[in-house]
Amino acid sequence: MIHTITLNPAVDRELTVPEIIYDEVLRATEARIDFGGKGFNVSRILIGLGTLNKAVGFLGGRSGELLQDGLQSLGIATDFVWVPGETRTNVSIVTQINDRYIKVNEKGPQIDAARQAELLQKIDQLAKPGDWWVIAGSLPPGISADYYAKIVHVLNAKHSQVLLDTSDEALRFGLQEKPYLVKPNALEAHVLTGLPVDTPQQIKTVAAAVRQLGAQNVVISMGKQGALLQTDQGTWLTHSPKIKEMNPIGAGDSMVGGLVYALSQGYSVKESLGWGVASGAATASLPGTQVGTLPLIESLLPKVVFEEI
Repeated sequence: MIHTITLNPAVDRELTVPEIIYDEVLRATEARIDFGGKGFNVSRILIGLGTLNKAVGFLGGRSGELLQDGLQSLGIATDFVWVPGETRTNVSIVTQINDRYIKVNEKGPQIDAARQAELLQKIDQLAKPGDWWVIAGSLPPGISADYYAKIVHVLNAKHSQVLLDTSDEALRFGLQEKPYLVKPNALEAHVLTGLPVDTPQQIKTVAAAVRQLGAQNVVISMGKQGALLQTDQGTWLTHSPKIKEMNPIGAGDSMVGGLVYALSQGYSVKESLGWGVASGAATASLPGTQVGTLPLIESLLPKVVFEEI
C-alpha cells in the first residue's frame, strides 16, 4: 500500500483575466479549482499509473470537505484528521496569454497539539511492514520543524519505507531519522548544505553531504535537466526525455509519484528513478493540471538516459 501525507493542503482557485489592471474591477473569463498539495499531486499520478493509494493529513471546514470529495472522485482513498477552522484557499489571477500573474497563498489553519498527536496515532495504526509512505510539502501553522521527523520515526518503527520531499529545517530534522529516500531540488539541497550546485560534480558532492546527514538514498531534482541519484551503489545523472513542454507545474511531484510507484513494484532505486523522470516529463507535456498516465509514461521511459558520474 502507498500512502501520501499532506499537512498543509489548499483549494487552488485560478481566475483568468484579459489583463491585470490595478485599481479596477476585473472580470474573469475562466475560473477553475484544483486540489492543491504536494502529497495530493503524488496521489493523482499514482492513480494515473493505475495504483490505489490513500491520502492522509489535516483538513478543516467546507474547503476541506471540497478537497476530500474531489480526491475521492478521482479514486483516491482518504483518511484525514479534521481540525478547527478552514483549510486554506490559494488564489491565482493569470492573464489569458500567461505573461503575468498574481498569486496569494493563505497560511492555513493552526494545528493544535491534540490534532498533531491524533495524526501520529493514525499513522501508527495505518502503517504496515513493507508499505511505502510519501511525506511531501510544507508545515502548517502550529507545527514545529521536527514533526516530520516524528512521523518518520513512527514509520521506521513499523518497518515502512519513507520518501521525504520537503525543505529547510523540516528536511534537516527529518534526515536525523534516516528516511529511505529524500528528494530536494537543487536549490533546497544548496540551502540545506551551503554547498554550490552549479555543476553535476558539485551536485554529486551535495548529495553525499545529504546522505551524511541521514538519508539512505538521495535524489536531487534539476528541472528540465533531469535528476541526480546517489545510493551506496553509486551516483547517476539522468537526462529527461525531450518533450514539448505544456505545463511544468506539478512535474516534480509526478517524479516522486513515479519513483514510489516503481519502488512499490520491486524495481531498484535506479530503475525507479527512470520511472520518476518519465512521469515528470509526461506531466510536463500535458496542458493545464493533467498528470501523466501509464501508456504515456511507458512511452517515455526508454528515452530516459542514465550517466554514471
